[in-house]
Amino acid sequence: MANSYFQFKQFTIHQDQCAMKVCTDACTLGAWFAAKIPQYSTVLDIGSGTGLLMMMLAQRAEAEIHGIEIDLGAFKQLKENIGQNGWKERLKAFPGDARSFRFPLKYDFIISNPPFFEDDLQSASEGEQIAKHSKLLTLDELLPVISNNLQPHGSFGILLPYHRWEYFNNLAAYHNFSLIEKLFIKQSPRHSFFRAILHYCRTPDHFAPTFELTIQQEDGSYTPEFVELLKDYYLYL
Repeated sequence: MANSYFQFKQFTIHQDQCAMKVCTDACTLGAWFAAKIPQYSTVLDIGSGTGLLMMMLAQRAEAEIHGIEIDLGAFKQLKENIGQNGWKERLKAFPGDARSFRFPLKYDFIISNPPFFEDDLQSASEGEQIAKHSKLLTLDELLPVISNNLQPHGSFGILLPYHRWEYFNNLAAYHNFSLIEKLFIKQSPRHSFFRAILHYCRTPDHFAPTFELTIQQEDGSYTPEFVELLKDYYLYL
């Protein structure tokens, strides 16, 4: 059974009411972009869940950070989590469906760890199906939401299964987004890539560097690159 909370260096995530628990790839997503957005003043997290990404970004940036969550149980926990830290005055959460919600402003940066399984085996509970499978928000529906709520100069970041990144990249190009960079993640040197973190903007650019991250070494310890990325967050790094 997963822990009812996850303790970071500067905040705690309670997660007993959320289908999506704290996981390594979501932490990697938050840490990867936290170092890239200090210049932005407004941020939106689509599908906030526990509020993990909101607080990882708030720890590094001075931005006003908003989040939206459709599951009411998860939203209650999201509100609890973002209200128990030193950045709560800059954090605001909305309950609702991002496809129809009228946000109070347009954002400099949008981040999302979306429900990215579409044709895979369905999860046991309704909450897990909403959190993990795109029953309510497909990737094709997510892009107009991002486009409608992003500043013209803004950018967005997303976490996907590795095998879906090219599919999503084609969708993003159709919506006039250009790939800035991509990070491919593998669990260990002997594993294949299993996650992709993608960064987009509206400025046409034909050069998008590829970065690679391996989480664990052969002996099971974290790689130096992973430690460097997560050392400001993980309690025992």
